[in-house]
Amino acid sequence: MGETDHNHQAPPPVQAPPVGPPPPNFGLSRGPTWAPAEQLLHLHYCIHSNPSWPQAILLAFQHYIVMLGTTVMIANTLVPSMGGSHGDKARVIQTLLFMSGLNTLLQTWFGSRLPTVMGASFAFILPVFSTINDYTDETFSSEHERFIYTIRTVQGSLIVSSFINIFLGYSKVWGNLTRLFSPIIIVPVVCLSGLGLFARGFPMVANCIQIGLPMLILLVITQQYLKRLVPIAHHVLEKFALLICIAVVWAFAAILTVAGAYNTAKVPTQMSCRTDRSYLMSTAPWIKVPYPFQWGTPIFKASHVFGMMGAALVSSAESTGTFFAAARLSGATPPPAHVLSRSIGLQGISMLVEGIFGSLVGTTASVENVGLLGLTHIGSRRVVQISCAFMIFFSIFGKFGAFFASIPIPIFAAIYCVLFGIVAAVGISMIQFANNNSMRNMYVLGLALFLGISIPQYFVMNTAPDGHGPVRTNAGWFNDILNTIFSSPTTVAIIVGTVLDNTLEARDNATDRGLPWWVPFQVRKGDVRNGDFYRFPLRLTEYIPTRFL
Repeated sequence: MGETDHNHQAPPPVQAPPVGPPPPNFGLSRGPTWAPAEQLLHLHYCIHSNPSWPQAILLAFQHYIVMLGTTVMIANTLVPSMGGSHGDKARVIQTLLFMSGLNTLLQTWFGSRLPTVMGASFAFILPVFSTINDYTDETFSSEHERFIYTIRTVQGSLIVSSFINIFLGYSKVWGNLTRLFSPIIIVPVVCLSGLGLFARGFPMVANCIQIGLPMLILLVITQQYLKRLVPIAHHVLEKFALLICIAVVWAFAAILTVAGAYNTAKVPTQMSCRTDRSYLMSTAPWIKVPYPFQWGTPIFKASHVFGMMGAALVSSAESTGTFFAAARLSGATPPPAHVLSRSIGLQGISMLVEGIFGSLVGTTASVENVGLLGLTHIGSRRVVQISCAFMIFFSIFGKFGAFFASIPIPIFAAIYCVLFGIVAAVGISMIQFANNNSMRNMYVLGLALFLGISIPQYFVMNTAPDGHGPVRTNAGWFNDILNTIFSSPTTVAIIVGTVLDNTLEARDNATDRGLPWWVPFQVRKGDVRNGDFYRFPLRLTEYIPTRFL
């Protein structure tokens, strides 16, 4: 029999539970928690403070040694494919060092004002390979002539593409783009500035495991453990363990070379392990000052210019991520939008000068040198400026520079394993300024991180040794642009993170995104410390037009 309205009884009312004290926070009962820290507290010297002159000079030399590895890697990769000799490679390294020293001085004075070394950029490898391929089938009287034609074409491409960065910077387009950033975007961008370079870490250590692995282990033990076991040497080991380990392992590599340990090894192993296979000492000139148009008149080809423009965009993106890491590790506030604009504009001017002087690639902010700030706990701007003297000196006096450039690459790769890891960790630490318990934030952060690694890895795995990437249309210039942009983890992270973070309920989640903390740093006078860290020296701000500030 069905139920009727007469025998249907309403459920008894539910009484609210009595109001009592809130439940205890069991997390607090297990230990302390740490509030977000805008500036790191464990730095010995921040961006404004300076160590003593003897310490500063040694630390500056350490910065020079660290940036030297990437410079030599790029020259080793490109010059032989261009038809250049060992002497040509030595001159290319000298030019790259000279431009790095000059551009670093410009950036620390008139650009970002952060303690960042401007080193040679791997972003230009694919466009340069495209230029090399165009001259492969042509007939030249000698390989040296092919090298000259190739580098002159690279010169012309650098000169034209430099105006992309000049426009993006001084028109403030780049600064307006960075105003769309939030801590949720900064985390993958900075993190992938370090993690995205994993191919230059242990894979290159493994090319000569006999010296690469001892260098990695010795650096960790000396710099982290030994300084605690020997308190009297704590400060020396913390600051200069890198130089000590390089000297020890380099001497060990020389002993193995002299003893004939690699006489029967394969050619690639000998190139990586032996200390006498760079041929730089025998071919480098004693004194050679790089000068404008040293290779001849630049050659301008539209197809190569477009590819180089893609590399210019990538170098801007990678520099931006590195600048945020440098600010964190030097005790400065995040760089405001106007500072990022003028730094990218100045990077374009530097690229123009590089094209005029005949540099092989453009420059970008050196990730490894920013990692060195964290390794030594010294973020002094003066130290980086002093390192420019070493770059310029060794670029002019070639024999002395060639001596240090002959350090085996696996030693540099072992160093990069530590330094790139530090930069990646800095990126992860930026999540403290946003709500890391928000599922929306987790989605944006996770997708930007994963695609920032996965997409470039696909492009790298499907790029042929001659530089032909997976995008292969009939338009070579279009191929170069896309292959270059999507081979950069930092650039992919910026694209994915910016789109997602600004389209997925952005306004409703402004607080969760960390914008109340972030926005004041992006405005010129939003935080009183911005002027202290980023104003020009010697009161130049009063005499420079606002658009260049």
